[in-house]
Amino acid sequence: MIWLSVVGFLVAAVAAGLIVRWGREHAAVYGDNMPQRFHLGHVPRLGGAALVLGTAVGWALGVLQSAHWGDPGSLRLDYWVVGWLLVVLPAAVGGIAEDLTQRLSVRYRLTLTGVSGALAVGLSGLSLPRMGLPWLDAVLAAAPWLGLAIVVLAVAGLPHAFNIIDGYNGLAGMVALIVCLALAHVALQVGDRALAALLVSTAAATGGFLVWNYPRGMLFAGDGGAYVWGVVIAMASISLVQRNADVSPWFPMLLLIYPVWETVFSIYRKAVRGVSPGVADALHFHQLIYRRIVRGVFHDDESRRVLMRNNRTSPYLWGFTLLTVVPAVLFWNNTPLLMAFCGLFVVSYVMAYLAIVRFKVPNWLRH
Repeated sequence: MIWLSVVGFLVAAVAAGLIVRWGREHAAVYGDNMPQRFHLGHVPRLGGAALVLGTAVGWALGVLQSAHWGDPGSLRLDYWVVGWLLVVLPAAVGGIAEDLTQRLSVRYRLTLTGVSGALAVGLSGLSLPRMGLPWLDAVLAAAPWLGLAIVVLAVAGLPHAFNIIDGYNGLAGMVALIVCLALAHVALQVGDRALAALLVSTAAATGGFLVWNYPRGMLFAGDGGAYVWGVVIAMASISLVQRNADVSPWFPMLLLIYPVWETVFSIYRKAVRGVSPGVADALHFHQLIYRRIVRGVFHDDESRRVLMRNNRTSPYLWGFTLLTVVPAVLFWNNTPLLMAFCGLFVVSYVMAYLAIVRFKVPNWLRH
């Protein structure tokens, strides 16, 4: 497992470096007037391509190790991993195409992630067998198609949730890395080494990308990177629950409550204003932290000043993520506690959002 991760990290890091060196002509496509733009200059948004390559190489080597080279670590990575790669492919291609052209509408991208969701059901046989509550479990048992629909919704929706929180250097990438490692930890706790190997390899490839993304901001993940993270993490979360009865289905929910609730809350506040959910704005939680908590950096060079302020924003959200990841990892088999922490996060998020909007943030939170 370790050497697969090392290879995945190196492949992603080298590929990302080549993109930084040769991909700047594609960066100019991203307009200066976009509301979610918080950087100066032209930065390539093709980090997703490096992430796909590093992840695919790590997974493929794991399959070869299991099938042809012997498997001393008993990873049991079989050719079903190819099915996972095929599931990731439509979403990744759609995201990278959008990063290259900026012309792929939200409708088409949703369709492609929906195709990935359908393939997760058809090729990988994913389904949600239980929800952790007796009456919901009875409903799923009576109508198994609901479990399949939830899988399609999760695989299709989580990539866009990661895309929403992908606003500053190291933000979405570090959240994805933390979540992957948390899922891998619990997978190892229940003896699911194959799933843990896929997750650790994905985390390693994410680390290779982060070498160029944080703190220097020389490469962005783009839609392609967010979609890869979303599809892989959604599949791993559902698979962990499906294959291991001891794991509460609310464990991955608490792990992912930040990007999921950010998406739900964004849809709500846009609906209240009569705005389409697909319209980009600058009112997400991380953007408010950038504008109203992280103070300006005094530096003579404007681009350097923007970069330093950008980099100061992400650690706030890393800490916010750890507030849910730590209890999720500690109580991964305790459904009532996990549900309570999910509710606590939702209440805390709304209170924090309103406090920032109303300029009632304590001074100790500001730089």
